[in-house]
Amino acid sequence: MDTLTIRQALALQLCRGLGVSTLLALKQKIPLPSLFSCDFSDLVQLGLTADIASQLRNVNWSQVDRIIELCDVQGLQIIQFFDSNYPVELTHICNPPWLLFCRGNTALLKHPQIAVVGSRSASRTGLDIAYDFAKQLSQSNLLVTSGMARGIDGAAHTGALDCNKGTIAVLGTGVDVIYPQRHRDLYWRIADQGLLISEFLPGTRAHASHFPRRNRIISGLSLGVLLVEAEIKSGSLITARYALEQNKEVFAIPGSIRHSLSQGCHFLLKQGAKLTEHVSDILEEVSFLPENSLYIIESEEPKESCPILQNLGYEVTDVDTLVQRTQWPVEQVLARLLDLELEDKVERVLNGYIKLARG
Repeated sequence: MDTLTIRQALALQLCRGLGVSTLLALKQKIPLPSLFSCDFSDLVQLGLTADIASQLRNVNWSQVDRIIELCDVQGLQIIQFFDSNYPVELTHICNPPWLLFCRGNTALLKHPQIAVVGSRSASRTGLDIAYDFAKQLSQSNLLVTSGMARGIDGAAHTGALDCNKGTIAVLGTGVDVIYPQRHRDLYWRIADQGLLISEFLPGTRAHASHFPRRNRIISGLSLGVLLVEAEIKSGSLITARYALEQNKEVFAIPGSIRHSLSQGCHFLLKQGAKLTEHVSDILEEVSFLPENSLYIIESEEPKESCPILQNLGYEVTDVDTLVQRTQWPVEQVLARLLDLELEDKVERVLNGYIKLARG
């Protein structure tokens, strides 16, 4: 048979030094399941090193079976590179994961995604921005993907979940390991409503080297990466760098020049990232998807029914202009503006009024 079983795919995962690029090259020469029946010399003739050939000849099948049993008991799914459920986007990145261990709704891997990342030590304002952007992106049928770290990641996942949408968390641990512990409740909310994924074997504990590595998956799954707050040397900038290497869009929210958490965003803006103030800035860039795309991105936000709001933007507009645009008597325009001001939908400023952004 040419089709790998999960057992065989997991055995290949356990072979140190055997990556996707090597397996793709081998697949051109021999059906991959046949690797396990080749003798040592045949494997070496295929171009494998002596060490890898030796590992393939001495697979620890008991370990393989224990991992599969653990996944079955915990309700974890395993998706291998050639599986139809494997996300196409990841096949195009450098060094894609051979296996994905999943907990939750794997159908979400097919949805168009935007990654939202940033500092673990985010400000209150940064957390609010991440939450609001994630909520609005979700309402626009874009799935929010992040890394479930404390700070911006957690706020983004929560924003998506709070509007009853899914979200994907890419972990730097085994998919069954909750890290950080403060996100225990968030972990189970995502498992129930979204999807948790990891390339690491179940039970793998947190290690500093794992998190930069998982960032290539976060950016690889996504149409673009939104950076909310980050210092100049941070893991979030690694995600943004991966996105640039993968020809993905990079969005950055500017901040105060006196705030260290703005430095990463400002650095990316200097490098050509899109300055992002509203969700519409992101939608404008990702709406270039071809007409035959599988994705249809539509905003679910209700359209304004009030003529005043329809004719008032975020720039200053005077009352006379609103009277002209709405064709209402000036008294009616003033009365409606007062109502809208009390509802925090508009604000009176010098020389007129402005519409307030949705919160």
